[in-house]
Amino acid sequence: MAFGRRRQAEEPAEGPEVTEEPAETAEEAPAEAGSAKAESAAGGPWDSEDSFPELQRLDFGALQVPVAPGLGFQVNFEATQVDEEGNPLDGRPVAVLVQYEESAMQLQVFAAPKRSGIWDDVRRETAKDIQEEAQGQTQEGEGPFGAELLAMVPAALTEEVLAEMPQEVREQIPAEFVEQGWAPQIIRFLGVDGPRWFLQAVVQGAAIEDEEQWQVLEDVLRGVVVHRGDAPMPPRELLELQIPQEFSEAGEDGEEAVETFDPFERGPEITEVR
Repeated sequence: MAFGRRRQAEEPAEGPEVTEEPAETAEEAPAEAGSAKAESAAGGPWDSEDSFPELQRLDFGALQVPVAPGLGFQVNFEATQVDEEGNPLDGRPVAVLVQYEESAMQLQVFAAPKRSGIWDDVRRETAKDIQEEAQGQTQEGEGPFGAELLAMVPAALTEEVLAEMPQEVREQIPAEFVEQGWAPQIIRFLGVDGPRWFLQAVVQGAAIEDEEQWQVLEDVLRGVVVHRGDAPMPPRELLELQIPQEFSEAGEDGEEAVETFDPFERGPEITEVR
């Protein structure tokens, strides 16, 4: 199987589901902390204990993400409380979405064992889920951060989905896709094993093929700083994220940002950083 892309390489949009595992002791898994970190060590992502370059970054707690002109940021939430009808009442931030032109990159960071990485296992599990549950196809390859996964999954094109699309986007969809009710969607998964953490990036949109848009997102990923903290955590547990102060300030100034943080309508976001 081959996907059309600039280089051979490569979660559904919400990211692969991970399950909690028992905390690992220092004596277990003597392997080194993953090969992906070695591949990307020259330019990050960085651990907060590293000597990393000073950049303007948004502080999302466990993730500090570089900002640049044209970038948009949104926080994805997961429901933690629901009412009797299953409607969400409260939630916690679980991912940072970086947007650039027609491209998006979702960032999530997890706890990992002290002396081994988890990207190899996560990658295999993600590929299996895509093939068996989403009826998609996957292909492994090498990229700038090491091993990657490229997936092609069928995306529904129901009347409701089409109605919500901007007219200019809908007009670009081939008629045969509309007739069959679905279109192939390409998703690129990247992973970096760090010291006691695992960072996953999921890329969608034009950056799959467009080198210029991908380079902007790659630069963001290389500039990310992960703050793991000292608290013991089971492998694969999400590290805690928070809402940056800039989100509140932008809302107070009347700039392009939501003024209230309703995570179930349109997560808090800064539509553009200038």
